Amino acid sequence: MTAPAGSLLSAQRLHKAYGSTPALDGAEFSVHPGEVVAVMGPSGSGKSTLLHCLAGIVRPDSGTILYDGRELTDMHDTERSALRRAEFGFVFQFGRLVPDLTCVENVALPLRLNGKPRAEAERTALSWMRRLEVDGLSGKRPGEVSGGQGQRVAVARSLVTGPRVVFADEPTGALDSLNGERVMELFTEAARSTGAAVVLVTHEARVAAYSDREVVVRDGKSRDAEYAV
Repeated sequence: MTAPAGSLLSAQRLHKAYGSTPALDGAEFSVHPGEVVAVMGPSGSGKSTLLHCLAGIVRPDSGTILYDGRELTDMHDTERSALRRAEFGFVFQFGRLVPDLTCVENVALPLRLNGKPRAEAERTALSWMRRLEVDGLSGKRPGEVSGGQGQRVAVARSLVTGPRVVFADEPTGALDSLNGERVMELFTEAARSTGAAVVLVTHEARVAAYSDREVVVRDGKSRDAEYAV
């Protein structure tokens, strides 16, 4: 398989079933460095399964995924885990911050797991928290901050390692519209400043509006939004 010209991450003919239920049925996808692509579709359409396959969390039953010229589906679990730690970032709907750690410790955690000394990791974490406008919360624990603040902390954590691809699964799904707008504004601005590609799963048009391109997933199949019917 040849990846689409200039793409950093691409997939072709992905199939994935859970038992007798198909989740992906020939889905295709590509994203370029610095591009934000929104993956849209109704609940149960396969969009989250597509994200999990692209991120190397779930192995598709068949199909090909290329990341930077490497075949993701041929990698061993340890290789894919190392890739997720070093080159991929993740933002989830509910943040998934560690409740017993402070906010700065949460943001620094990926760096610490990669062997960075604590002081250096927390300095880098604070610089990202400053960009996401939550550096004043560094000593607080997740239970002491608002939902919008916590999600910005989660975004800072996703970017702290300088990932080449950030995967965001319904990143504003638990927020009100005002907080959601601010999170998306800061998230996309910060990601674009690093040249990271963003794969953004959402069912909300106002969130997808922050993307450069939209891909619609229906019944496990995908197509660019302008061709979706």
